[in-house]
Amino acid sequence: MSDNNGSETTGSGNDGAVSEDVRRRLALVLDTDDLVEAQRLAMQMRPWFGVAKVGLELFSAAGPDVIADLRDIGYQVFLDLKLFDIPTTVNRATRVLGALGVEYLTLHATGGVDMLKAGVEGLYHGAEGAGLDVPVSLAVTVLTSDDTAPPHIVPNRVRVALEGGCGGLILAASDLQTARELAPRLRRVVPGIRPVGSPIHDQARSATPQEAIANGADLLVIGRAVTQAEDPFAAAAAIASAIG
Repeated sequence: MSDNNGSETTGSGNDGAVSEDVRRRLALVLDTDDLVEAQRLAMQMRPWFGVAKVGLELFSAAGPDVIADLRDIGYQVFLDLKLFDIPTTVNRATRVLGALGVEYLTLHATGGVDMLKAGVEGLYHGAEGAGLDVPVSLAVTVLTSDDTAPPHIVPNRVRVALEGGCGGLILAASDLQTARELAPRLRRVVPGIRPVGSPIHDQARSATPQEAIANGADLLVIGRAVTQAEDPFAAAAAIASAIG
């Protein structure tokens, strides 16, 4: 069976494919060190997901080629490397990454305003030089596995992201109100999504898809809630239906 982009999909349950508007609000986490497995999973889940998240594990195993592979399947690519280094190094790295065709790239807000500005600038020039649309720089505020951060940390990092010129934020659903108040124009990306009754694993600050969307999330990052579900297709369809 082919999806709307002509890419082949396999597995059961594909007749429940949802609109591209819904798919663009769902990011599939490809946490594996096996490129073939990542491609298989991406193809199977394409009926419900429009964004594929490549983290440190897969990028370390497969390298930049994975980005082109996922784009060929029809995905927007969310490269989650949480860059955190001196501004010059981050600028040079993001210039390279911007030319690869990613749509989202994470930078850690802990790096400060100058680092974020350097990353945003590098990403812009990398994409521009390759004739590509400018990716969205996402500032990581506090990890959803961390429930120990003092209350002032998220507001401070949202302000740093704004001053650094980022286009979006990575934050827990519980921090969405803060983001809406301080940075209403920034895109809000929420990991740690768990449907009711699902194990939360190491996500100390999890939320249901409905909670996250109701509180203003623009993009939900979905991993083990689907990939480790007893029926991944049914789990994906249920999440897509919940936000559709």
